[in-house]
Amino acid sequence: MTSERIYVGGYTSQAGGGEGIGFGPLDAMGVAAVTEDPSFLTRSADGRFLYAANELDAGRVSAFRIQDDGSLEFLNDQPTGGAHPCHVELDPTGAFLLSANYSSGSVAIHPISADGSLGEATQFLQREGTGPNQERQEGPHAHQVTFDPAGQYAFDVDLGSDSVHVSTLTPKGQLEAVDRLAVHPGAGPRHIAFHPGGGAAYVINELDSTLSVCSYADGGLTVVQTVSTRPEGAEGENAPAEVLVSADGRFVYGSNRGDDTIAVFETGADGIDVELIQTIPSGGSGPRHLAFSKNGTELYAANEKSDTIAVFAVDQSSGALTATGTPLSWPKPVCVLPA
Repeated sequence: MTSERIYVGGYTSQAGGGEGIGFGPLDAMGVAAVTEDPSFLTRSADGRFLYAANELDAGRVSAFRIQDDGSLEFLNDQPTGGAHPCHVELDPTGAFLLSANYSSGSVAIHPISADGSLGEATQFLQREGTGPNQERQEGPHAHQVTFDPAGQYAFDVDLGSDSVHVSTLTPKGQLEAVDRLAVHPGAGPRHIAFHPGGGAAYVINELDSTLSVCSYADGGLTVVQTVSTRPEGAEGENAPAEVLVSADGRFVYGSNRGDDTIAVFETGADGIDVELIQTIPSGGSGPRHLAFSKNGTELYAANEKSDTIAVFAVDQSSGALTATGTPLSWPKPVCVLPA
């Protein structure tokens, strides 16, 4: 069992939910801060502050100061202007926090003060559009907002309209449109992750269990390959959630909820031409989020439905995963952030 300390985001409003943000090594987890439905977490580059998406009907984002012992001091929160924010990301300069409101399909941007607290939103950007899946794509559903490796462009992923919107972020905290990737209809793109070399990106699609492999340059994404996140012959409902790329760019990892597995892909030259090389049980049910340990030798899987966090050893040569130890019991975990 790893002794690394982690923060864990999860749901508090669900039956059997927790109290807030968890913290500690896996064998001695406790509550670092009491807060409502902190479903996604991120930390400032200097390690002084932590930010959480409070995934509520009236969405909020919360700011915390990280204490020497890892506990969290609440600073303040701000409304996101939308419903159920499920992802947060800091811009590369550390000046703004961006959040994706899932249910209302919008993106909010908040400035960050010198003391780590959040100011009033500089922008509330409402997306539009639908998709062919009438149950899940009746409107826009923003699921993630992130940046490319160079920090030059911002990307917000809309499950509802099968879109990845590309923008620049101005010094005043405004997203300005540059391009839009149209993923195949009914895909339901959820998250995007970039190859460290900067020439490729991977979009994991929740509604049809696929991974869209894209070439990337200067804010432009082009789909060059689409592969399944499941082995041939897999049956039943499945909904991928997270996509993760190894530090050397040789391997891509995706979580499958339904199959309850982690899919491992090997990449070809420059990150293009991926091949599914392994699927392994996730150590629980409903693997929502995946994260590497700080040194990249282990991978965490937050299994929301079984209330467990599993740890896997990462083979640095083959990329393959091996389960280690007994999964930790933790209520409704949906995000892991190594401390």
